[in-house]
Formats: sequence, C-alpha cells, structure tokens
Amino acid sequence: MTGSTAVAALSGTQAAILAAYAELIEEVGSDDVSYRLVARRAGIAERTVFRNYPTRVDLLLATAAWIDATVFAREESHSIFDIPLAIRDAMQRYDARPELAHVVAEAAMRGVSGAAPSPGRAQLERLLDAEVSSLDAAQRRAVVVALSHLDSAAAWVTFRREFGMDSRDIADAAAWAAEAVLDGIRDRVAP
Repeated sequence: MTGSTAVAALSGTQAAILAAYAELIEEVGSDDVSYRLVARRAGIAERTVFRNYPTRVDLLLATAAWIDATVFAREESHSIFDIPLAIRDAMQRYDARPELAHVVAEAAMRGVSGAAPSPGRAQLERLLDAEVSSLDAAQRRAVVVALSHLDSAAAWVTFRREFGMDSRDIADAAAWAAEAVLDGIRDRVAP
C-alpha cells in the first residue's frame, strides 16, 4: 500500500488523530506529546487514540506516513530527468517544517512495523522503464537506490545535522547529486 493509498484508507477519526499529533509535534516536539494531548486536540476520548494506535511506535509510524503523504506530498514527475527539480522542492519543504521532517526520517530509519518502502520508488521505476529501458538490472537498481535516498527526509536530516548546511545549500546539493546520478544515463534515453 502506497503512502497516499494508506492515507485514503484512514477513517475520519484516524486522520484527526494523526493531524493532531503532527500539529503537536511542531508545537512541542514528539517527546512531549501524550495520548491525552492528542485526544484533546483531536476532540476525542483518550481511549479512542489507544484503540487506533496501541503503542507510541504505532502512532509515530502512522503519523510519519500521514505527514509524508499529505504535508510532503509530491507531484508526479513526467520524466526521470525532472527528478532533480522535485528533489530540490522536497528539500525546501522539509526545511520549512523541520520537526515533521525529522519524524518522517526517524520512522523511515526505524523500518519497523511494516514501514513502507520509498514512496517514490515505483514512480522512478516506471519512468526508467519508459525512458531508459536499456539499463541492465544492476544499473537500474543503482539509479533507483540513489534517487530514492536523495529524495528523502533522511537525506535532508543528514545534510542539516552532519554538514550544518542551510536550506539553499541542502536543496542545491541534493539536486546536484541527483543530476550526477542521471548524467550517466542521459545518452541511453529510448527514442
């Protein structure tokens, strides 16, 4: 199930819980949010939060998927060679909402409780099939892996924390790296 499919399958109560938790994360940080605060913000009983998300990990992972599919939703690219621009845009959106970007990155790095694969992977594979079908399996996998990693909140966190980069430098570095990945396949575009 993709992120947008999972979000569409949520009940109104579940969506309210996740939206409330996301708002509270931005206001006070994820460590300081209790089920009671989430319930109060969502306008429901605390036991309803527990019924839908029995553990904090369940709530965190569901919220991260909701954030990624709603707050950080991406438009479909029409060409594999448009991906660097999409990555630049994603990095700027992560930088505008850092608390939420950290939650998405943390959930992706945990990889527990059925965390979904990279949300853009299927799109990258479709675009490669359509535009650069001559790649062998290893080349194709290398391109998909590199672009999937670059198009992630985890990459944004790495640029921010490890290298102390600002918003513009992060966006430029991620787009440049994506361009470098694609430069190796530009001459193999299908006619």
